[in-house]
Amino acid sequence: MAKIVVIVGSVRSERHGIRVAKWVVSKLKNKGHYVSIVDPLDLNLPLLDKMYKEMKSPPENLQKLQKTIKAADGYIPITPEYNHSVSSALKNTMDYFLEEYFFKPSAIISYSVGNFGGIVAGNHLRQILAEMGTPAIPSQLPISRVHETFDADGKLLDENYERRFSKLLDEFEWYVSAFAKQRELGTPY
Repeated sequence: MAKIVVIVGSVRSERHGIRVAKWVVSKLKNKGHYVSIVDPLDLNLPLLDKMYKEMKSPPENLQKLQKTIKAADGYIPITPEYNHSVSSALKNTMDYFLEEYFFKPSAIISYSVGNFGGIVAGNHLRQILAEMGTPAIPSQLPISRVHETFDADGKLLDENYERRFSKLLDEFEWYVSAFAKQRELGTPY
């Protein structure tokens, strides 16, 4: 199966994204995927000064993260919506790398405590991911009222999201497989 990296987008003390991430990781593992979770709270990265490729002696946590990002077949960033955009923690974490993402798909999951599920942040993230070389699949999963959708351990409380995630995952797996086959044939650069 595929190597998937789930990227948590929030470092706030009462963040809900980690609940979403736990659920997503369990769903991916149940389908047989190899899953790595990237949590900016654990990484404690400084504000971006130099990209990984520009560093002479990257710290060990960045070396490990670079290997994880580079080895992946696809990415699932989970973004909150802060002021109609993605979180700075997510953007900072992702911006350390570029070529590592090339020609690998991503699937966007957004969330908010409101009714729109972070869809504006998800749409903004779509532009960012395209520029980074990891285009997002057409579908995305906005999670509304996230504080009522998952418990503290990441257990889903609203079963409507099972079907929606299953559809997203089927589409994502198709893109992961298609991109992998094309990478085997070579890439334009």
